[in-house]
Amino acid sequence: MLDLDGAISILLRKKLLGEALLKEICEKTKELLMRESNVVHIQAPVTVVGDIHGQFYDLIEIFRIGGYSPHTNYLFLGDYVDRGLFSVETISLLTCLKLRYPDRVQLIRGNHESRAVTQTYGFYSECVRKYGSPAVWQYFTDMFDFLTLSVVIDDRIFCVHGGLSPSVHTLDQIKIIDRFREIPHEGPMADLVWSDPDPDKEEFSISPRGAGYTFGSQVVKKFLDSNNMVHILRAHQLCMEGFSVLYDDQLSTVWSAPNYCYRCGNMASILEVGPNGEKHFNVFDAAPENERDGPQQQQQQTAPGAQAGPSQVRDTPSRSPLFSSSFLSPTLTSPCGPSPRADRVLPLDPVVPSCCTSPSRPARRPRYPLLVRSSSS
Repeated sequence: MLDLDGAISILLRKKLLGEALLKEICEKTKELLMRESNVVHIQAPVTVVGDIHGQFYDLIEIFRIGGYSPHTNYLFLGDYVDRGLFSVETISLLTCLKLRYPDRVQLIRGNHESRAVTQTYGFYSECVRKYGSPAVWQYFTDMFDFLTLSVVIDDRIFCVHGGLSPSVHTLDQIKIIDRFREIPHEGPMADLVWSDPDPDKEEFSISPRGAGYTFGSQVVKKFLDSNNMVHILRAHQLCMEGFSVLYDDQLSTVWSAPNYCYRCGNMASILEVGPNGEKHFNVFDAAPENERDGPQQQQQQTAPGAQAGPSQVRDTPSRSPLFSSSFLSPTLTSPCGPSPRADRVLPLDPVVPSCCTSPSRPARRPRYPLLVRSSSS
């Protein structure tokens, strides 16, 4: 029987789990996710988390601020891997939490939960570097095919990674999508993980990303009216202040990777949805641990490949007290860059402000909690 509490305890210390254990965890998680609909219905209160992108220390900061499972219900909106330095540790922890607390932790698929994208933006090469082979990458990317596409909170708030699709007008149309596969290049499944709102548009338009669409205020209004809902929550786009609210409080973007790629200097947020539909953005800055274990420190450590791939758990399991009852051109030396397998044309992701092309900036010191009230739904 899996000792999930022990595995979580190991991961909280930023230790790797063994390859054999991760294979078993991914298989068990697939069995769990297979039973979920393409539209999972949950109830508030719940804390909503946007893109994390392998920034493990900032994920731990989220738990410090928002509370630990199972005492806090969490909804993660996707993009768990790539770009950051610790995608393996990040997705390992989230997968264990989902398996340990299946009704308290919800995981939505993002556009980076994809074989093609992870071969380019870091997760593939990180798995090979840390385990000596792509086997762990294969276990996780196979599991990604089972992640749900959307979540509805209290039948009133629609949650998705990217946005809307011209092929989707109702929740029933999402429910019939065949999600158990690699994300296709086009179609409703691709649109849900790739699309973005455009405050200057009213209808659908071609996306500059090369996948999905941009969509405007009238698209949002029609979708909400057709499904008797009041708000859309999504992630997928960097927000320098950690979040954005559009269309008269009908759509919110939550971004949860502070100082994105260890250079953008942006804030991050989590969104707390209360039982009466009230929404509170909790804005935070990068975790201080990034300053002692960031990209500069990583470059000074042992060259990649020197670490042998583990076959068993790398530490003795113990109970975890915390979890009890424009476009950034990637380079090979950047933590945001692709692996050597970047041999295919992919959509541009993410669209990053020009500030992020400047040299790395030191993370600002945390100044949480800063609660920003949004009007009640």
